Amino acid sequence: MPRQVILIADPGIDTAFAVALALNDPNLEVLAVIPCAGNVTAAQATINVHVLLDQLDPPRRPRTAAAVAVEYDRDGTSLHGPNGLGGVEFPVLERHSPPAAEKLIAELVRANPHEVSVIVLGPATTLARAFAVDPELPGLLDRLVLVGGAWREPGNAGPVAEFHFALDPDAARRMLHVGVHPTIVPLDLTRKLLYSPTELLDLPNADSWTGKFLRQIVPFGIRASSQIYGVEGFHLKDVLGVAALALPGAVRAVPHFVEVETRGQFTRGMMVVDDRVTPAGRPNAQVGIDAAIGEVRQYVTQILKGAS
Repeated sequence: MPRQVILIADPGIDTAFAVALALNDPNLEVLAVIPCAGNVTAAQATINVHVLLDQLDPPRRPRTAAAVAVEYDRDGTSLHGPNGLGGVEFPVLERHSPPAAEKLIAELVRANPHEVSVIVLGPATTLARAFAVDPELPGLLDRLVLVGGAWREPGNAGPVAEFHFALDPDAARRMLHVGVHPTIVPLDLTRKLLYSPTELLDLPNADSWTGKFLRQIVPFGIRASSQIYGVEGFHLKDVLGVAALALPGAVRAVPHFVEVETRGQFTRGMMVVDDRVTPAGRPNAQVGIDAAIGEVRQYVTQILKGAS
C-alpha cells in the first residue's frame, strides 16, 4: 500500500525535482503539495505549485492550497531564477478560493491519523502554523522529515546557518519541541547530491512530460551554481528529503538532542546538536549523518525512467 505523504514546498529547481519524484513514485501517495514562501514569495510559491502540477500532470492530482502570507528577509531567486523555476514562464490556470495551507494540512492528517508523513522542503513556518491551529496534530503524524540545518558543514545563509532554518528559526525550533522527533536531513548530506550539467540536461526519459519540464528549468540553476558557488552542476538537495522517506536506509540518522539558535547576529538559524556524552536533554530528533548517494541516484533514475 502506498505511503501517504504531504509535501510542503517553496518551489525552486531542486524542489521541482523532488516533487516530480514523489508524484511519480508508485510507493508514495501524495495527498497534497502545499506551497510556502522561501525560495520565492508566498504568492509565487502558490503559482509555482500549480505550474508543477499542470506540467507534471500526475495521474492523481494532489490537493493544494494558498501559501501562508509571510515575508522573509531573503530569498533564493539568485540560484533558482526570478520566478523560482529557472526564469521560464509557464501558463497557469487561475484557481479560485484555495484553502488555507495550515487548515488543509490539519484536515488531511485528521482524516488519516497516524498514516500521513510530512516532508518539509522549505522553512517550517507553514507546519508550525498548522500545529498552532491544531495542537494535537504532531501526535497524529506518522513521520516528519525536515530538509534543513547544518551540523559540521558551513551554512549557506551565514557562517553556520542553513537557508531553511535561517528564514524562520523559531518555526524550526518548534518542530523539535512538539514530540514528533523529526528526521533532519542537513546540508552535511544534501551537499553530497551533486549532479553534473551533462546528467541534468540528459535526463532519463527526456521526452516525457516530466523530463521536458525539468530540462527547461535546470539550465538557470547550472549557470547560477557556477557563478555563485564555483560549482559545476547543481545540488538536488530537496531530493534527499523525499528519498529519506521513500527509500528505506537511504539516510542513516541517529537520535540527538537538537536546538535551533533563534537570535544572534552571526548564529541566527544555527542548528545546535548536543553531542556530549550527557546531553542537556533527551533526544528530540533523528539527525542524518550519512546518505547512500549511489542508491539515491539509482532511485532518481528509476523513477524518472517510469515518469509520465
